[in-house]
Amino acid sequence: MFRNVAELVELAEKEGILISDIMIKQEMDVSEKSFEEIFDQMDRNLCVMEEAIERGIKEKVRSISGLTGGDAILLQNYIQSGKSLSGEFLLDAVSKAIATNEVNAAMGTICATPTAGSAGVVPGTLFAIKKKINPSREKMVRFLFTSGAFGLVVANNATISGAGGGCQAEVGSATGMAAAAIVELMGGKPIQSAHAMAIALKNMLGLVCDPVAGLVEVPCVKRNAMGAANALVAADMALAGIESRIPCDEVIEAMYKIGQSMSRDLKETAGGGLAATPTGRALEAKIFGFSHEK
Repeated sequence: MFRNVAELVELAEKEGILISDIMIKQEMDVSEKSFEEIFDQMDRNLCVMEEAIERGIKEKVRSISGLTGGDAILLQNYIQSGKSLSGEFLLDAVSKAIATNEVNAAMGTICATPTAGSAGVVPGTLFAIKKKINPSREKMVRFLFTSGAFGLVVANNATISGAGGGCQAEVGSATGMAAAAIVELMGGKPIQSAHAMAIALKNMLGLVCDPVAGLVEVPCVKRNAMGAANALVAADMALAGIESRIPCDEVIEAMYKIGQSMSRDLKETAGGGLAATPTGRALEAKIFGFSHEK
C-alpha cells in the first residue's frame, strides 16, 4: 500500500484519513483479518506495555547481571520532590521509558517497538501523554498503529537492527516512530508526523550500538530515556510548524548508509565504544568471568 513515508503521507492526505487508518488497512490486507481483530491485537499489545511500565515504576526490578534496575523509581521520586529542572511531563515520559527497558533487562514481558532494546520510547511517551491529557483508548491504540507505519518504512527501506545499523537503527527508529505518533495523537497533520520523524531521527544519526558485556542494559536503558525526551521535543517542533529541510525518506536512507559504514565493533558486538572502556571490560569480566578485550 505504501513503500515510503512520502507515499504514506500522500495516501493519508489524498483520502483525508489518518496515518493510523492507512496502517490498519495495510494490516487487514496482509493478514486477511477484520478491523476488529487487528484492533484488538494492538489493544493487547498496549496492555503489555502498560503492565511493564506499572511494574517498572512501582517494583524494584533488577536484572540478573545487576547492571540495571530501580532508576525509573528514582526518577518518579525525584518528580515528586518538585525540584526537577526538566519538568514533570518530560521526566514522566523518561521514567516510563526506563521502566520498560528495566523490565526487559529483568526478563519481564515487553512489546518490541521496534526491538526489545528500544522498547521504551514509544510506550514511555504514550503513557506520559495519557497522564497529561487522558486520550481515549482508541486514540492510544491508534498511536501504536501510527508508530508502526513509520517503523515499517524503516524496516523495509533501511534496518531496525543494532547489529545491522547501530543504535541509531534501534533507539533512533523508535524515537522517530514515537515523534510521528505523538503528532497524530495531538491533532497534527500527516506531513507534520513525517517532519517529526525526520527531526527526531536526524538527531540520533551515528549512534553506535556498544552494549557493555554484550547485554541489552548499559547504555541501552538510558538511551531509551533520551530517545523519549528527543521524541517529545521533535513532535513539539513539528506541531509548531517547524519543518525538516531533509525529507524523512532521505533521513532514513542516510541512517542506513551511516550504519553500513560503521565499524563492526560498533554494531552490537561489544567490541568498541562504551563496551571497550576499562570499566566496561571490568564489568564484563565480573559478570562472565572473562573479557573479550583485544
